[in-house]
Amino acid sequence: MLKTRSSALSFVRGPIQERLDRVAGELEAMVPAGFDLIDEVNEYLFANHGKMFRPTLLLLANEVGDRPAPEAVKLGAIVELLHVATLVHDDAVDHSVRRRGMPTVNARWTHQVAIIMGDYLYSRAVIEITELGDIEATKLLAHTANLMTVGEMRQLVSHDALQFSRADYNLLCECKTASLLATACELGAMSGAPGYREPLRGYGYELGMAFQIIDDLLDYTSSVEVTGKPRGQDLREHKVTLPLIAALERMSASDTALVERLFDDPEPSGDLVDEVIAAVVAAGGIEAARAEADRVAGRARERLGELPGGPACEALSLAVDYVVKRKR
Repeated sequence: MLKTRSSALSFVRGPIQERLDRVAGELEAMVPAGFDLIDEVNEYLFANHGKMFRPTLLLLANEVGDRPAPEAVKLGAIVELLHVATLVHDDAVDHSVRRRGMPTVNARWTHQVAIIMGDYLYSRAVIEITELGDIEATKLLAHTANLMTVGEMRQLVSHDALQFSRADYNLLCECKTASLLATACELGAMSGAPGYREPLRGYGYELGMAFQIIDDLLDYTSSVEVTGKPRGQDLREHKVTLPLIAALERMSASDTALVERLFDDPEPSGDLVDEVIAAVVAAGGIEAARAEADRVAGRARERLGELPGGPACEALSLAVDYVVKRKR
């Protein structure tokens, strides 16, 4: 049985828990390579299947029309493969040493191993979806993988805090996170609820935007014991997110200069990071970002109003609550 990380998420999974357990089995069957090092890293990556949030959304979307399709289980595993591939690459690019409280692949092995493993998982996802013989699903997944790559490149070069706008941030969230949640919902709908494909994609998109905003908020508000990474890690890596963008609109000249000093420092100290966090809090950046997350989550709920109701739709509504209230 797949372990849950929170009771809230267990309620979201309720209608599709048995199918989600089969997604875990599909993943374990997909990743072996018959090469010791690859299999060792895969065993480490998939020993705990994590939240499995994207497959959960895919399976729930698949059941909205009350005609669940058997291939949705494999599609859920493919979407999770793509997601894990991006995490492995992200950690290598950011030189992150921990994720969910555990050493990253690049920290436990090497950066070279991490890059190759990300490539391996991407290619496995491509192989598995082409074997389904659905060209439309293959094109959709490939387009999403491309968008996510562009998003990572956008973030890599976006280190000028004073020039990074809300429009830039929204585009980054769309590429990095919302695109895959939207695709997960759309893939589920394509095989089980094609008449609701557009509202389900829209729901996934808005939910993904809210998910990323909350993720960025947690970097300012949560401790390493909760998230598995130090508070202010995004600032240490010179990542510009919504709490900072919103705060900069209201900051004093001295606090703005403090932010500039942090972004000019290749390795800002913990004290400097803490000072900037305090300035963001004082300028209302946390409240502004949370209010925006709530607005976007409201748009996700509005898209659910276009669906017929039932257990799957109720679970999708609970997923919105889970996203805006999560602590990690």
